[in-house]
Amino acid sequence: MRRFTIVGNTLVFSWKAFDMTDISSHVQSFKQASIDFDTFCEQYGENGTDQGSPELFEQYLNRFADEAGDIINTFIPEGTHPDMDRYLYAPLRAYSENGGKRHRPLICVAACSAVGGDPVHAFSSAAAIEHFHTAALIHDDIADDASLRRGEPCMHLTEGEGLAINAGDLALSIVNGIVMRDPVLDDSVKVRVAIELVSMAQSTVEGQALDIGWARDGRYDITPEDYLVMATHKTAHYSGAVPLAVGALVGGGTEEQIEGLRVYGLDTGLAFQIQDDLLNLVGTKEAKEKDFRSDITEGKRTLVVVHALQHSDKRDRLIEILSSKETDPAVLEEAVSIMREAGSIDYAREYAERLTANAQERLAAIIPDSTARRLLVSMANWFVDRLK
Repeated sequence: MRRFTIVGNTLVFSWKAFDMTDISSHVQSFKQASIDFDTFCEQYGENGTDQGSPELFEQYLNRFADEAGDIINTFIPEGTHPDMDRYLYAPLRAYSENGGKRHRPLICVAACSAVGGDPVHAFSSAAAIEHFHTAALIHDDIADDASLRRGEPCMHLTEGEGLAINAGDLALSIVNGIVMRDPVLDDSVKVRVAIELVSMAQSTVEGQALDIGWARDGRYDITPEDYLVMATHKTAHYSGAVPLAVGALVGGGTEEQIEGLRVYGLDTGLAFQIQDDLLNLVGTKEAKEKDFRSDITEGKRTLVVVHALQHSDKRDRLIEILSSKETDPAVLEEAVSIMREAGSIDYAREYAERLTANAQERLAAIIPDSTARRLLVSMANWFVDRLK
C-alpha cells in the first residue's frame, strides 16, 4: 500500500507491501465463522427439510450469505487519500455489500468440506471468486446498458461509467492477491488456485465476447450448440466449475474428485444460466428486480431464443422484435408468446433438468456420502427449481 507525507514542499512516498500479516489478522475470525455442515443439515433435517431438496440449499444460502459477505468484504482495501474512498473503494464496498445470495463462494466452501477439508482453507478462494463476479457484473451492466442490479440502480448510473469501470477493474485486480497472501495455504496450492482463477477469467470473457458480438452483428444463425459453448464459457466456469474444483483443491481432494467436481460444476452451472435466461422471460419478483425481459430488449441469443428461431413459424416477427431494442411490455409479451408456442421455454427447462439429473448421478460415484455432498445435490436442484 502506498502512503505519502509532505516534507517541506516535497511529496514523499513510501510503500507498505500488502504482506502476509494483512490476511493473517483475519484468520482467527475466519475460524470462528467456520461453517458446521453436520449441525446445519441435521437442524434442517429435523425441521422436515428433505436433505437434497432445493429448500436445503436455499436455507444454506440464507443462513450463511451475510457471514460470507463479511469475509469477502474484508478484502476490499482502503485508500490513502479520502477521495480514493469516495470515488473507488466506497462505491465498490457498497456494491459488494448488496451481494445477493453468495452462492459461488458458498459452494466453494461446501466443496472443500465435501472432500474432507477444513472450510477455512476455502475462504480466500471463495472471496476471490466473488470479487471476480462483482467485477464481471459491473462491467456487464455497462455493456448491456442495464438499469437495475439486485433491485438497486447500477453503479454506472450512480457513479458514472468511468468510475464504474475503474471499480470493476479494482475488483479484478485483487482477485489473485487474496489467495497468494493466504497463510493457511501451501505455496503449491496457491499457484494451482491462481492458475484456475486466470483460466476462469479467460473463459468468462470469451463467452462474453460471443454474447455481445452476436447481438452487435445481428446474428440469427446461432444454433443451440453455439449457445451452449457461449454459456459454458460465460457462466458455467465461474458460477459452478471453478468454485467447486478450487474448493476440492484447497480441501485436499484427489485429482479425480477435483475434476469430477469441475464437471459437476460445468453441468450445473450451465443449467443455472439456462434457468437465469428463463427467469428473465417468465420469472418471479426477484427476476423483475434485474430488468425483467431485458434479454429481449438486448437481443440476447439465449437457448430459448435460438430454439425458437429454428422452430417457430413466426421467426421473422421474432427477429424483428429482437432487433428493435423494444421495451413495450405488450411487444415483449408477444415475443415470449412466440417462444412459448414454439415449445422453446419447455425445451430449455427440460434441458436444464436433464443436465442436473445426469450430473447428480455422476457425483455419487466420486464424492462419499456426507452432509456436504447432499448440500451440493441440493444446489443442483435449487439451480433449476427457481421457476417452480
